[in-house]
Amino acid sequence: MSFSYLKAMPTPQEIKENYPLSEKLAQLKKERDQIITDILTGKDDRFLVIIGPCSADNEDAVCEYVSRLAKVAEKVQDKIFVVPRVYTNKPRTTGEGYKGIASQPDPTQDPDMVEGLIAMRKMHIRAIEESNMTCADEMLYPENWVYVEDLLSYVAIGARSVEDQHHRLTVSGFDVASGMKNPTSGDFNVMLNSVYAAQHPHHFTFGGYEVKTTGNPLAHTILRGAVSKHGNATQNYHYEDLIRLHRMYEDMDLVNPACIIDANHSNSGKDHSQQPRICREILHNRKYSDEIRTLVKGVMIESYLVEGNQGISDHQVYGKSITDACLGWEDSEQLLYDIADRL
Repeated sequence: MSFSYLKAMPTPQEIKENYPLSEKLAQLKKERDQIITDILTGKDDRFLVIIGPCSADNEDAVCEYVSRLAKVAEKVQDKIFVVPRVYTNKPRTTGEGYKGIASQPDPTQDPDMVEGLIAMRKMHIRAIEESNMTCADEMLYPENWVYVEDLLSYVAIGARSVEDQHHRLTVSGFDVASGMKNPTSGDFNVMLNSVYAAQHPHHFTFGGYEVKTTGNPLAHTILRGAVSKHGNATQNYHYEDLIRLHRMYEDMDLVNPACIIDANHSNSGKDHSQQPRICREILHNRKYSDEIRTLVKGVMIESYLVEGNQGISDHQVYGKSITDACLGWEDSEQLLYDIADRL
């Protein structure tokens, strides 16, 4: 075999025992999970904003960002429910490049998967402790779920993972809101089939066990734009796209129709500065159409302490993305106030 077995991974129980979540914070997570459930099911009419760095590369910078975010979230809590984006795994189109803190706790050093699991859990717990907000993460590797399942209030399945059977079946066992992105091709049918799979029960193998799940009624769609066959970014957050998605939802056996719109990635053509404009259009269309208002439950925004992005080096700018470019803090804060004013 061409595998070199380096070391055994610690069990989820071992990691959780060494880095436990307090009962107080576990109760906080339960309360926040319920609010998100109520938003997705229409019982709470607040707008969901999932916001934060493209990748959570530095614990101190991420936790400072989340603590700042908590102060703004409190001011707009009557209209917006804020979920910090703390993404510890980074998908790579070619397999090359920084894969997230769960793989590389230090972006300038070699991968260390054991230390990565520890760094992932420690950062999420610290973020909750310092902000009283539970976070969102992308479940790039389904086997990582059991290491953080007691910490996360929202899980995203990315455009490159959404067609994968193992991801779909694993989400069917999650007990939190789970967004399924459209694939990079932009195919709505693929995305909705993923939601269908995640909402229904399954029988499969997971973590060395034979398991069965009950289905996740909180699985929903995320529109992130697409890439055409010519390599051009195409958007799918416009009025016509949302009406089409609403009608496709009606034609399928799905509960809790809901959509989150990713304001960056292909929707912005990877121009992070377009995110405020995109959010304004989404909010306008929600006011114009009852169908869109009931379907679109929130937005995703990429944002960090310092605007833009940078390469990986030993002299990195603190709080500046080392993956996709993000809005800076001042623009992000103003955008949250602007969203609240327009709701």
